Amino acid sequence: MRPSLRTKILDAAIRVTEREGITSLTLDAAAAEAGVTKGGLLYHFRTRDELLVAIQRHLTEAWEERLLAELGKPLAEATARERVAAYARLGAHGGASKADLAFMVESATHPELARVWDELMDRWLPRPSAPEQDQLDVFLARLATDGLWLFEATTQEKLAPAIKEALNRRILQLTEPPS
Repeated sequence: MRPSLRTKILDAAIRVTEREGITSLTLDAAAAEAGVTKGGLLYHFRTRDELLVAIQRHLTEAWEERLLAELGKPLAEATARERVAAYARLGAHGGASKADLAFMVESATHPELARVWDELMDRWLPRPSAPEQDQLDVFLARLATDGLWLFEATTQEKLAPAIKEALNRRILQLTEPPS
């Protein structure tokens, strides 16, 4: 099945962001990358903000698909620990991209982008509601997964595979039920 023109434009805009950063993502750049006229792009996205929100939704939908595949069952049937473990496993094998990072950073100053990302995170990764060890361990697993991904996305030096594997094992231990 061929992707729709809208999806083709979103994928092209993501490629521009991956290659040149979010500040270089203009309507003209997205149209050129997608091989459409600016008018063709404007038919689907009237403003840059509208395009940014659509990209954020596109990225989070892809995240959710990968998370569900990693989880192996419907989200409603999963415990908080199982959801965070799926997130940690996905993060262990490079779940996030440069575009994901760019849009997460952009979310800090763009409330609509933040809302889209927060909707996904609220479904998958609970925040602690009490300072109980069980809840704190699960939240620490999320923070550690995010931190490891951020470290790898923002440094030129990569961790030795054995160290990364050991870190990922330790993060996953935080998602195991207490004995």
